[in-house]
Amino acid sequence: MEIPSQVQVKHNFSAGPSILPGEVFAKASQAVKDFDGSGLSILEISHRSSAWTEVMEEAESLVRELLSVGDDFAVLFLTGGASTQFFMTAMNLLDSERSAGYVDTGTWSAKAIKEAQAFGQLLELASSKSDGYRYIPKDFDIPNDLNYVHITSNNTVYGTQYHKLPSTEVPLVLDASSDIFGRSIPWERIQAVYAGAQKNMGPAGVTLVIIRKSALGKVHRHIPTMLDYRTHIPKGSMFNTPPVFPIYVSMLNMRWLKKQGGVTEMSHRNAAKAKLLYEEIDRNALFRGTVDPQDRSTMNANFLLTKSELESDFLALCDQMGIVGIKGHRSVGGFRASMYNAMDIASVQVLVDAMRYLEDHKG
Repeated sequence: MEIPSQVQVKHNFSAGPSILPGEVFAKASQAVKDFDGSGLSILEISHRSSAWTEVMEEAESLVRELLSVGDDFAVLFLTGGASTQFFMTAMNLLDSERSAGYVDTGTWSAKAIKEAQAFGQLLELASSKSDGYRYIPKDFDIPNDLNYVHITSNNTVYGTQYHKLPSTEVPLVLDASSDIFGRSIPWERIQAVYAGAQKNMGPAGVTLVIIRKSALGKVHRHIPTMLDYRTHIPKGSMFNTPPVFPIYVSMLNMRWLKKQGGVTEMSHRNAAKAKLLYEEIDRNALFRGTVDPQDRSTMNANFLLTKSELESDFLALCDQMGIVGIKGHRSVGGFRASMYNAMDIASVQVLVDAMRYLEDHKG
């Protein structure tokens, strides 16, 4: 198959670490050499300095503004990734005599269930595992006496997403790692939200935790100091040295998000990008989606070739067109296009063009 000439522009569809806006990279790289004219790198300034305190305060303020977070919630910037929050949320919120409900919709929710089961009674409310995690379970019973219900709002590996949260009066704990800042959050229903930064917020190394303050202090177990949310709240996430650079870049990215129009505008853009790609997947006879249409993610689109022998041709074509990170997760195969907030719809159009090119020459 004759393929187009090599291009210089890269279209990054990687699932994470993921794409960030160019202006964020420019500002962050300058700060590595000289942070705001201080003569010091952002990597070496004191985390107790007034300059850094201003960064932390702006980062928290932007989280609250962009996501409409009220004063009844604490905003924390912690370490350990979402994987640490799998057990830290249960450790802080679930007593050993109480129960919490979990919905299994993929790799990360299954790991959350595994980690949380040491801290109380876990009830698996529903699972789509037997069907290859290709849909979000619906219409399952949720007991009213649960401490909380845990869900993973978007599943990066399998490409599913909650477009409507479970109907329940039980408060929700939400792993929003891959769609944070991509849509609004109904805080009246939330006990906690956590998100690893490396999809939609910033670089790997910091984890955003938004926790309802009134939910804390109700378990009877000993909680190690660094794993107790109450340690970090009065210290403004600076009980110990915070991950300075990832927080700073996240703050820059949130500035960019605000300038673009905030979460509402991101939601519209993400819907448009997803619509463009899914329409091509459904139209093009060489491709098919792996997820039930009503549960398709706007963040991670998974799809397969109907002629598997063309996989190397398609990957070579993508490489020539500057498309990177398109190969699917090893547990699913095929292809995965991650379309996070910073991705422009023009990049999605390039991918669609590649799919049409393959159809014209190999269909």
